[in-house]
Amino acid sequence: MYKIFLSLILGTLLSAELINGVSVVVKGEVITLYDIKEEMRKTNASANIATDILIRKKLEVAEINERKISVSNSDVYDEIKKTASLNKMDINEFYEVVRNSSGLNSAEFKEKTKERLLSQKLYAAIAYSSMEPSSDDETKEYYELHKAEFLHPSAFKVVIYTSRNKEALEKKITNPIFYSLDIKKDEQTLPYDKISPELAELLEKTAPNSFTSIFSEGKGFYTTFYLKQTYSNEKTDYNSLKEQITNLLMAQKREQVLSDYFARLRNNADIQIIRDAQ
Repeated sequence: MYKIFLSLILGTLLSAELINGVSVVVKGEVITLYDIKEEMRKTNASANIATDILIRKKLEVAEINERKISVSNSDVYDEIKKTASLNKMDINEFYEVVRNSSGLNSAEFKEKTKERLLSQKLYAAIAYSSMEPSSDDETKEYYELHKAEFLHPSAFKVVIYTSRNKEALEKKITNPIFYSLDIKKDEQTLPYDKISPELAELLEKTAPNSFTSIFSEGKGFYTTFYLKQTYSNEKTDYNSLKEQITNLLMAQKREQVLSDYFARLRNNADIQIIRDAQ
């Protein structure tokens, strides 16, 4: 008898604890206070914005399931292999870089890649029938209004420091006159249009006479760039930018279509706000 009462009491307490941890219910799927606080930590967002992000994610998952959108293991592997190839790495090297930079193991990264591919398929299905190609007039007008945004450096003069010893590179960054036989030095001038967009963006954000962050090159090597000089902005013309502007405008239209779609979906969905995560 006492055991029965004890079980009932414990069950009630556990149910109350679970309910107390629930913040939002989206189509029967729970978002907890812990989920929101984790999203705030990862994105540095406010409680309201973090909640909106998680609600959108729940709606996306529901749409993916309702539309029976799927991604195979082969699709995931091909996507990872393609990304590794673009970065001139084999799969194992790429997994090592991912693990060092994000802390994700191969299984976790595969799951993240699968989620991204599912979202891409969903977005394509939603936006495909609602978007019209940008006209020449639209692209020309955008170019005229945003010319300054398309200016970029012509080249970067850098010193590339590479080592298997990450601690040695960290010492080099804090003390530029530090010398170590473990560090390989290579001075180069890198043309803007010959390097990856990611490296170009990193160097553009780096102040002259300073180091970039240290990143993994794979095979146990680490690298940092010391930016000595950024060469002057290079002017570009409309014809050379037309395709880039067209893609940019289509991306903006696509985002607007998706934003409107999920706003309508949210208004019509069964969403219960249990408590604010403040």
